[in-house]
Amino acid sequence: MSKQKKCRTRFWENYSLKELNSNEWEALCDGCGKCCLRKIEDADTKEIFYTNVSCKLLEIKSARCKNYKDRKKIVPDCIILTPDNIKEIAYWMPETCGYRRVFYGEPLEHWHPLMTNNNNSAIKAGQTIANQVISEADVNEEDLEDYITTDFSEHH
Repeated sequence: MSKQKKCRTRFWENYSLKELNSNEWEALCDGCGKCCLRKIEDADTKEIFYTNVSCKLLEIKSARCKNYKDRKKIVPDCIILTPDNIKEIAYWMPETCGYRRVFYGEPLEHWHPLMTNNNNSAIKAGQTIANQVISEADVNEEDLEDYITTDFSEHH
């Protein structure tokens, strides 16, 4: 079933984020998994450093959450993106993120599933973190800085 079911035509161009229905909101996700990476923020500069360490709920092979529905219960510091909190969160999201791009008035990437009508287009375009990260369950928290990478924070 396509993510685009029950979505208005080119909704991301015609409606504000707060006007989207739940299907449209979820369809903005390209499935890259980058939001589920552990990040380090410099307290002075607010600069965000991505690591190649994922949340323990991320399925490494698919870059999808193992328990999307209950993720906040299992991982209390999981940030659930909403139209109400995106203003505070968008700056640390990947430049390619559909939510971030729509929030900043930018077009979706050409490979985004809504542009290609193919739910696997982010994978085909090499834009996901699938099979490129390790789980936080396998990393000591105090060593997180050792896993900083620029591979996932750049616009490709």
